[in-house]
Amino acid sequence: MVDNARVPVPGSERKPVPFSTAVAEPDPDQRIEVTVLLRSRQPDAAQPDVAALAAALPAERQNLTREEFAARFSAASDDVAQVEAFARDNDLDVVDISLEQRTVVLAGTVAELSQAFAVELHVYEGPQGRYRGRTGAVHVPASLDGIVLAVLGLDDRPQARPHFRRLDPPQGAFAAHATSTSFSPVELAKLYDFPTDVDGSGQSVAIIELDGGFRDADLKAYFTRLGRPTPKVSAVSVGGARNKPTTAASADTEVMLDIEVVGGVAPGAEIVVYFAPNTTAGFLRAITTAAHDTHHRPSVISISWGAPESGWTAQALDAYDRAFADAAAMGVTVCCASGDDGSSDRVNDGQAHVDFPASSPHVLACGGTRLNASGGQVTSEVVWNDGPGGGATGGGVSAHFGLPAWQQSAHVPPSVNDGRPGRGVPDISGDADPQTGYQVRVDGTDTIVGGTSAVAPLWAGLAALFNQKLGTSVGFLNPLLYGPLAGSPRLRDVTVGNNGAYQAAAGWDPCTGLGSPDGEELLTKLAGKG
Repeated sequence: MVDNARVPVPGSERKPVPFSTAVAEPDPDQRIEVTVLLRSRQPDAAQPDVAALAAALPAERQNLTREEFAARFSAASDDVAQVEAFARDNDLDVVDISLEQRTVVLAGTVAELSQAFAVELHVYEGPQGRYRGRTGAVHVPASLDGIVLAVLGLDDRPQARPHFRRLDPPQGAFAAHATSTSFSPVELAKLYDFPTDVDGSGQSVAIIELDGGFRDADLKAYFTRLGRPTPKVSAVSVGGARNKPTTAASADTEVMLDIEVVGGVAPGAEIVVYFAPNTTAGFLRAITTAAHDTHHRPSVISISWGAPESGWTAQALDAYDRAFADAAAMGVTVCCASGDDGSSDRVNDGQAHVDFPASSPHVLACGGTRLNASGGQVTSEVVWNDGPGGGATGGGVSAHFGLPAWQQSAHVPPSVNDGRPGRGVPDISGDADPQTGYQVRVDGTDTIVGGTSAVAPLWAGLAALFNQKLGTSVGFLNPLLYGPLAGSPRLRDVTVGNNGAYQAAAGWDPCTGLGSPDGEELLTKLAGKG
């Protein structure tokens, strides 16, 4: 029997992309897919306390295996059955069901899905091009209220952008640069004192990509030049997206930067690139697919894509954060770039904004510095800020997520916007200034690239080294970094510079977090030996 009563999905209200206008109606017969996110079979009170779990040193933790997590916290079969009944009542097809990811993918025509979820879809045109979008809330039958937590995919606007900055102007081959102005990942690993007796063997590092691709020939040439073995790199298709390299002017730069940094730091690790559509639904499915992958079993996820919190719906922010909490419960470290546009995050409203997913309380948010070195030693490290148009590290105070318990003692300042407390971003940092950037190879071209999108894979590679050395996953690092390890010299404090609205200072700050890595020192602390 069809349930005609409809209720809005909390937090699903959507607005058009700023400066975009509805210009047409979508083809009512076009087939599209939506991802329906369901509640856990366990009540919220029974969910794993990942912060408490992660406050213990890695050797003392009891992270859940993927199989244990699925058995305890997957979606309930009865809830899935109700969604299937809803699909039948509305002539929708059930494309995929993942109990462990708590998702059901439905497909139908634009007309069918618009009626099923009580939304109006339009074609918009604006700064991001043309996209199918909606305004207002998504609605579900009253019988699904509280069961369905989010409905993603009705709107297909580009959701995120890659956080890299090319050195401008291009500077040619690596040999033309002194190491004081650009670095290979191997050189940065040495400067940051990464462990040298491990190479990431036995570890799998997931990289999330929303466009672009890689070429095996480029990887072979690059790692041959580095004098490192070419790592094992494979691609996983999510939602129909695939490895699709084009030119160095595309997102290929992001893909190659991510792979080459992880591979330069941890060449023994398997690198798995999850390609997904650049939509809210595609991005989430890439994250959940990687987190729950029982074949590759990544222990680390690196994400270099994001967008200002203000560009997301509340349902999406919470859905992603829930996925990151799941990853944390399974001992997966998630590293996210904090953005390359300073405290405004490229929003021109005079306010400060933080980037998401870096602002999730369940990820390691990665900020950026400018690093100078001489004689194999760091000579100076300051906040990355090249001024208007040149890029600067993202950071600030979340407008959506509250201040986590593990960050209470970090003296996170109130938001400069409204004086409210919130999750402080970033947690840690590393070299990101393209003026002291990373030597990479993209589509046959050698170039220099910076951005906080280089810092996320740098820390992801370091986490893989830690995991191999410790024989266990370091998992969710934040409660440790702010808790038992707080005050110990395991990070290099960066105290000079600003990212616009926020200033660096001793200790944690909204520009570079707790500082850049001292790999061996941090490893010693994680092992409980210092």
